[in-house]
Amino acid sequence: MNETCVRSASLAIGEAARRFPLGASLDLAELSRDPYPAYARLRELEPVTYVPSLDMYLVTRYRDVSEILRDTHDFVVGTERSTVFDTFGEHMMTVEGERHDRYKAAHQPFFMPANIRETLEARIAMHVDSLIDQFIQFGEVEFRKAFASRLPILTMLSVFGLRPDEEQKLRVWYDSFEKALSNFTWDETIRAEGQKHAQLFIELIRRYSDELRNGGRSGKDDTLLRLLLEAPEGERLSDEQICRNALIVFFGGISTVEALLLNSMYALSLHPEALERVRAEPSLIPRALNETVRWLSPVQSATRHLTTDRTFAGIRFRRGDTVNCMLAAANRDPAMFEEPDRFDIDRKNAQRHFGFAVGPHHCLGSRLARAEARIALERLFSRLPNLRIDTDRIDGPFGYEFRQPAAAMAVWQR
Repeated sequence: MNETCVRSASLAIGEAARRFPLGASLDLAELSRDPYPAYARLRELEPVTYVPSLDMYLVTRYRDVSEILRDTHDFVVGTERSTVFDTFGEHMMTVEGERHDRYKAAHQPFFMPANIRETLEARIAMHVDSLIDQFIQFGEVEFRKAFASRLPILTMLSVFGLRPDEEQKLRVWYDSFEKALSNFTWDETIRAEGQKHAQLFIELIRRYSDELRNGGRSGKDDTLLRLLLEAPEGERLSDEQICRNALIVFFGGISTVEALLLNSMYALSLHPEALERVRAEPSLIPRALNETVRWLSPVQSATRHLTTDRTFAGIRFRRGDTVNCMLAAANRDPAMFEEPDRFDIDRKNAQRHFGFAVGPHHCLGSRLARAEARIALERLFSRLPNLRIDTDRIDGPFGYEFRQPAAAMAVWQR
């Protein structure tokens, strides 16, 4: 591990085992396999716990997660101990205050509901139908490889105005980003691969930016890249800022949607009555998506770092400590959600989930993610009769940071 990323440990493993017995016994293997029983124990008995194997604290109660994520003074995102900063550098998710607001404001108009409807929904539907056309005749398909992993990349190509033939390369880069951002053990090989591909992505965005400036590509006038490049003087971000923020927009636009598609189909297939209702009444799809994000959170956590010594929930934090707010644990907190382990598309307060985080760093593309998943399910259910996931042929879900099935066979009537 890089020495700059190592905390001056005030808690030896023996001391941690005495003060935080549940946290001391946790490891990534258990949390990746099935974290929910562990989260339930922690919420009840040790809601803020130190995990020596990760050298970080986990926070599991809804109210505590909410308080930390809204506090950008004591709990910040961008430090040398941040895997997001280590991989992508400075962007809207690794800064606070005025810089954060400036970065986010430059992108915000593109992700407003009206713009999504007018410029992106038709393209998303086109991508969905094109993918379905490639496997509709078979009666079954491995859903992640054939659809869920491809649609968000195709959508991001449309968002930035990149050519379709960039898809395969971007998939390779994305996979290395996912590993790097969940690399809480600071494996040097994973770090180097993520950073290498981040630099290649930056070079790609610079090349497209130069083509737009020089008139070498007519392109569409309504891409995010053109919006950023043609911003008024005084509001325009620098080329470096455009490229760095493009990294997090690209990554977030893929990770959440891929997992949301897989997890929603998996959850509905585990609950056939809900699946039948959604098939028969597509207007229920947004409800099903909200409940999926709550019940099986695609992004399981949000990491913060202490800027000062601070006592929180009876725990004395030190400046530089890492705190991981477990969104998935908060989303099943019985203090907020009645019978939280039950999947219920009629849940009245499902929209209060933290699946897209909360506070200033709430996900910029959450509306696009919802629109993309809604359109995908509408078209899939419309075109593939009795579509479902074969729950006997599914690998997962797995993942401590990003959780979804590794593979899932979708079947339908031909």
